[in-house]
Amino acid sequence: MAGDGHDPKPDAESGQNTWGGRFSEPTDAFVARLNASVGFDQRLYREDIDGSKAHAAMLAQQGIISAEDAATIRAGLDAVRAEIDAGDFAWSDALEDVHMNVEHRLTARIGAAGGRLHTARSRNDQVATDLRLWVLRRIDGDLVPRIDRLQTALLDVAEAHTDTVLPGYTHLQRAQPVLLAHHLLAYVEMLDRDRGRLLDCRKRAAESPLGCAALAGTPFPLDRVMTATALGFTRPMANSLDAVGDRDFAVELCAAASLIMVHLSRLAEEMVVWSSQEFGFIELGDAFATGSSIMPQKKNPDIPELVRGKTGRVFGDLVALLTVLKGLPLAYNKDLQEDKEALFDAVDTVTDCLEATARLLPTTTWRADRMRAACDAGFVTATDVADYLAAKGVPFRDAHHVVGRLVGWCIAEQRTLPSLSLAEFRRFSDAFDDDIRRAVTVEASVAARTSRGGTAPKRVAEALAAARARLAERR
Repeated sequence: MAGDGHDPKPDAESGQNTWGGRFSEPTDAFVARLNASVGFDQRLYREDIDGSKAHAAMLAQQGIISAEDAATIRAGLDAVRAEIDAGDFAWSDALEDVHMNVEHRLTARIGAAGGRLHTARSRNDQVATDLRLWVLRRIDGDLVPRIDRLQTALLDVAEAHTDTVLPGYTHLQRAQPVLLAHHLLAYVEMLDRDRGRLLDCRKRAAESPLGCAALAGTPFPLDRVMTATALGFTRPMANSLDAVGDRDFAVELCAAASLIMVHLSRLAEEMVVWSSQEFGFIELGDAFATGSSIMPQKKNPDIPELVRGKTGRVFGDLVALLTVLKGLPLAYNKDLQEDKEALFDAVDTVTDCLEATARLLPTTTWRADRMRAACDAGFVTATDVADYLAAKGVPFRDAHHVVGRLVGWCIAEQRTLPSLSLAEFRRFSDAFDDDIRRAVTVEASVAARTSRGGTAPKRVAEALAAARARLAERR
């Protein structure tokens, strides 16, 4: 977004600078191209027009422009929006940005009334208002609904697999058995935090810069509460310098988007690994996988791989925005033109990745038999054996050592814990009794994890019900 202050009517056809008579020679063509932002900020046209309509209505109420001019401006802006919506609008780089393009077209349609719209306003508070409106709308209309949709998809799979057991992993080594539903509910919790961060970001984005003008306010008797309310903000921003120079809300949204991508990437990584022949826990639907141009047997998990890969892109957007803001003096600086592409890309990318993951999950086949076989082939109930000995009075550290030796013997003998006889257990400790055979089953291990937040079926059923209730309440 270019320039500050009150810009004179531009001349798009002649290419005359929009900032008026201060300069004695035209802008270099390369500089003009570098300076223009309309190629990417034109997507703010809805917010720009809404902000202008609210501003014009307030100017009329305050007696700064006539009611007739305000009505003419409103009708003209509606007509300009209709042109843009229909794809009939001719965007001009010579007019630099979305604001001047819209205002120029408005003035061409309605004449002198269009020139009065920019009274008591700068492009500095205008772009800050537009960008905040855009953030609010993307949070409300795209990001939060897609988080809810992905959580619903996760819950649908979880509820279909309340009896499916798979190994839980630490260090990517089989550790303890858990229910698949419990595993998927972990991502539901992550997404709950993501949703909360978005709504928290929204609170600070919902303050209106409109009426702060270039940096110092304006002598006109504005009603900033009126425009803030009309546009859906909670209140006007308190300081005019901060209002035009602040982009904290954009950083917060990029940071929230980065954490969403961390969580999506972790799920994507598991789906990539689980779909490998070495694991075979899942098979992706054909519509969400691709093949190889040379190897006919291949079924590649491209969608989760792309989600995983695009995570770095969103991280880059956050770092780019932070770098733009670092060291900027108050108030507006041209550097702030660089905020939009990073913000737009981060939001677009996370929106697509949420959508892709929500579509991917219902098409996936979840191989309960392979998951259970992985539990049976490992020593995922070894901790249960140690817990058993501790419950019999053996100090846990001693019990841990006993079970470590027991597992080592099983590995050497190619045996599993459930296959051992009582006599074989007692070779390692006299504390073992007949009930040890029941304690080492996968089912017993899962059922025993009854602590709050654990994987026991009762706890998982409670967590599923609570998550469904949260989603229902939001709707």
